[in-house]
Amino acid sequence: MKILTILGARPQFIKAGTVSREIKKYKSIDEIIVHTGQHYDANMSDVFFKEMQIPKPTYFLGIGGTTHGAMTGQMIEKIEEVVLKEKPDWIMVYGDTNSTLSGAIVASKLHVKLAHIEAGLRSFNMQMPEEVNRILTDRVSSILFCPTDTAITNLYNEGYKNFNSTIINSGDVMLDGAMFYQKISEKPECEVSDNYILCTIHRAENTDNKERLIEIFDALNELAKTEQIILPLHPRTKKVLHDLDIDTSALTIINPVGYLEMVWLINNCQLVITDSGGLQKEAYFFKKFCITLRDETEWVELVDIGVNILVGANREKILATYKNNSGISIENSVQNIYGLGKASELIVNELLNYKEN
Repeated sequence: MKILTILGARPQFIKAGTVSREIKKYKSIDEIIVHTGQHYDANMSDVFFKEMQIPKPTYFLGIGGTTHGAMTGQMIEKIEEVVLKEKPDWIMVYGDTNSTLSGAIVASKLHVKLAHIEAGLRSFNMQMPEEVNRILTDRVSSILFCPTDTAITNLYNEGYKNFNSTIINSGDVMLDGAMFYQKISEKPECEVSDNYILCTIHRAENTDNKERLIEIFDALNELAKTEQIILPLHPRTKKVLHDLDIDTSALTIINPVGYLEMVWLINNCQLVITDSGGLQKEAYFFKKFCITLRDETEWVELVDIGVNILVGANREKILATYKNNSGISIENSVQNIYGLGKASELIVNELLNYKEN
């Protein structure tokens, strides 16, 4: 069996690495990895693949840095060329990027079976490009690997019981990865207190909105009077803060870190403040309460069980939520809502034993 895996961003490589390690156990499976180049990442060097124990891509398409439409169109063209050459039995995609959608369209047009990992997620915000990508990808998939019961419910509510797709609760491959990488995580080269807050801010809804940024950083500066706040900051966001003359002097600003260092920071912090999607889950994996600087989230089950609170960009909500949850252990709230860390094993077994509906 030949699987063509299509990836476009570093987080997707980290998720796919978990599945690839499982695939390697089977001599009967040949995996071809395609990197579209959607997100250029200087950290994705040969060292990255070696340290993370992730197979290097067979193909690098070098597509990125342009509009959504141009990028998606170029990806469809180039991925189609690879598929016609490799003739895979399966195309496998992850999540909700333009690379994901492009792979799904090629699979549909060339009648190749499509496996979508992280299927069924919904923010119910159609202004998000990711929401459109994930909905369209789900619709043309042969197997939908859902990370949670909520994702399955979303698909059922959209009528997927009447479609030919196979819907499976696989659990979350991110949990598999977190358990694997926790053992080899590394402390970053920065000064760390015993009880710091880990913060990340990168979403356009915050970084492109002056009023939201001011509210968020007013709250962070207030918290920084008593707590160390470690904030790995992308150069683009750093420039925005500088241009808007927003004070960050009270915060511990560090350069973006590698995933092994980020796992260490999550595992050793007291609490997480973020607008990232993945970090909301990773906080939960490592039993940390999460304050989310967004108005909605795909990971509604975390909100439902009270370990993640959406505060938008409201200064007073951020401060009140921290005050009410600082020092509270979520140990007793941890449930198996994302599986048992065996999602990759289940996914590979399902592909090997797949029978068309």
